[in-house]
Amino acid sequence: MSKKTVSDFITWIKSAAGISITLSIAVAVFASISSGPYLLVNTIVTGGMLALVATGLTLMLGVLNIAMFAHGEYFMVGSLTAYYVFTPISEYIVEHPESWLVTFGPLVAILAAMAAGAVAGVISEKLVFGPLRKRSTDNWVMNSFLLTVGLSVLLINLHQLIFGADFKGIVGYWSGMPISIADVYISRDRAMAFVISAVIVALFYLFMTYTKTGMAIRAVSQDIVGAEIVGIDIEKIVLLTISLACALAAVAGGSLLFMFPSYPTVGLEPLYMAWFVVILSGLGNILGAVAGAFMVALLKVITVEYVGAGWDFVVPSALIMLILIFKPSGIFGSDVRGVLDK
Repeated sequence: MSKKTVSDFITWIKSAAGISITLSIAVAVFASISSGPYLLVNTIVTGGMLALVATGLTLMLGVLNIAMFAHGEYFMVGSLTAYYVFTPISEYIVEHPESWLVTFGPLVAILAAMAAGAVAGVISEKLVFGPLRKRSTDNWVMNSFLLTVGLSVLLINLHQLIFGADFKGIVGYWSGMPISIADVYISRDRAMAFVISAVIVALFYLFMTYTKTGMAIRAVSQDIVGAEIVGIDIEKIVLLTISLACALAAVAGGSLLFMFPSYPTVGLEPLYMAWFVVILSGLGNILGAVAGAFMVALLKVITVEYVGAGWDFVVPSALIMLILIFKPSGIFGSDVRGVLDK
C-alpha cells in the first residue's frame, strides 16, 4: 500500500463520513456484544430494504429535483401487488407441495411488485410530472412538492376506496426452519429480503456506473442543458428515472409483505425512514444513501432495544437534527448535486 493511499485513507477516516461510519460500526459491535448478535442481524435486514426505498427517493431528488413525498405509496403499490399475486400461488402450493412454486413463487410475486411499481412510475410521469414540467418553469421545487403531497393523498384514498382499509398480509413467503447465523435464528423471509435488497442495490450500482444509460442519467442529474447538447434524450431519461425509483420502492414493499401487510397508509413509515436517510446522507447521493440506510436502521434497532418501541422515530430524528446542525449538507453531502457523487 502506497503512502498516498494510506494518507487518503487517514483523511477519509477524519472526515464526517469516515467518523460516522467508524462510530456506527463501533456502536453495532458494542450493542451486539451487550445484547446479542440479533441486533446486528436486524440492522442488516432492515437496512437492506431501507436502502432500496432511500435509493429511489435519492434518485428522484438527484436527477429530477423532486421531493417525492408520495414515494411511500409506491411501496404500498408493491405490497398490494405482491399480496394479490402470491395469495393464489400460496393456495396452489397447499394443494401441490412439490411444485416449483414453493421455491420460486415468492420471487414471482416480488418481481410482479417491481413491475407494478415501474408501470405506476410511468403512469405518474405521463399524467402528473410530465404535464407539470411542461407548464411550470418557476417555483419547480415547491410545485413538485405540493404535487407529490396531493398524489400521496390520492393514492391512499384510492387504495381505501377500491381495496378497502383491511390489512392484507401473509404469514410468510418461504416455509422451513429458520436460518442460524451467529447463534441467532433468522426467518427465511428476512434472510431472503436482505439477499434480494443486496442483489438489487449491487445491480443498480453497476447499471449506474458502467452502462451508457446509467451514465446518461448521471449526466442529466449534473447538467441537463449540457446533456441535451450532447444528444441525450431528456424525456426518455426522465421517464426511466421515475420508473426505476418507483420500482425500487415497490420491490421493497413486495419483499417485506410478511412484515408490512398492505393497507392504505403502509408506506408512511418507510417514507419517513427513507427521508431520514436522504437528509442524513446528503441530497442526491446514492452511495451515501446506501450507507445512511444502515446507519438509520442501526439507530432504529438500538432505540427499540434500549429506549422503547414508541421512541423509534424520536431518537433517530433528534440525532439527525444534531448532526445537520454541524453538517447541513449531510454526512456524505458535497457541493455538486448529482447521483453517485463522491
